[in-house]
Amino acid sequence: MPTSNDPPSSDNVTQILDGSTPTNVGNIVKKRAIKIRRYIPKGDMKSVSLSFLLVIFLISLWQAVYTVPSDSIAVVQRFGKFYSEIQPGLHFKLPLGIDIATIVPVKRQLKQEFGFITLGATDPYQNPSENDREMETQMVTGDLNAALVEWVVQYRIAEPVKFLFEVRDPTATLRDVSESVMREVVGDRTVDEVITIGRQEIESEALMKMQELAIKYAMGINIDQVQLKNINPPKPVQESFNEVNQAQQEKEKLINEARRDYNKVIPLAEGEKDQRIREADGYRLKRINEAEGDVARFNALLMQYIKAPEVTRRRIYLETMQAIMPTMHSKIIIDEQTRSILPFLDLQADVLEKGDKP
Repeated sequence: MPTSNDPPSSDNVTQILDGSTPTNVGNIVKKRAIKIRRYIPKGDMKSVSLSFLLVIFLISLWQAVYTVPSDSIAVVQRFGKFYSEIQPGLHFKLPLGIDIATIVPVKRQLKQEFGFITLGATDPYQNPSENDREMETQMVTGDLNAALVEWVVQYRIAEPVKFLFEVRDPTATLRDVSESVMREVVGDRTVDEVITIGRQEIESEALMKMQELAIKYAMGINIDQVQLKNINPPKPVQESFNEVNQAQQEKEKLINEARRDYNKVIPLAEGEKDQRIREADGYRLKRINEAEGDVARFNALLMQYIKAPEVTRRRIYLETMQAIMPTMHSKIIIDEQTRSILPFLDLQADVLEKGDKP
């Protein structure tokens, strides 16, 4: 005789399945049926069925209508398998979980931040977690120095199907790829290059390598830009590094000032040199032309002198007197037999004339 704690025998299971139940089981079923009838409204079963179908129809209609924003497309899955891509607008899909529409923002530029946080971000993968924020910025350069690197990766979803189905978690994968590539690129350079002069090269190389890995992993993502933000040495040596950086900036400032003065003085000197050379060339040509003119005039005069010496001599004398006489203030013409010209000089007039001059 089995006890109440023993499992039911095969005979009991058969009886329950056949419907020939014991008395206590029948009583339990009757009580449950009475409780269920209390919740069913009074009336025939047809109205209850119509109400139930109406509720099902309204729920299906609500699930069938959806809107795709202008900067996105919808990827529709039917019974879990990719079915189609839907353009922006109002659309319908099969309800009750038959069709599932996933909105993918293909025209929006997304970004991931490393080492810092932008408040109000809606993308959970845009900002690093509290535990990873400090660790992901700590990097070792090629000369075995430490640096704290912060950067931003801006990307777009180019192929929604690959983005959703080829990689399990593409945004998290992109974050891991970005950190790996940045550590590789920074590790190939010295700390001075990373902090000062090598920023643009690091951004370009990191962008190229991230895009190569995104294509290799079929992530469906295009990397638009990699931008370095704050790059600092570790806090224990940050003050000393700032002093070195200030010294380098002062050096660059002095070099730029020297180049400015050089560019200001040297062109001026070059201009003065060219001006003086042109003046010397002009003076040289002037003297040559004057000398050639004098030679030509003397030769012409010589030819006339050879033809008529007395006439030429007389003409030269007259021309000379014509040029000299107007410049003389007083003129005294004497005879050849005069022995002294002193009586003819008006010395008093000369003294008065000199006294009147200031």
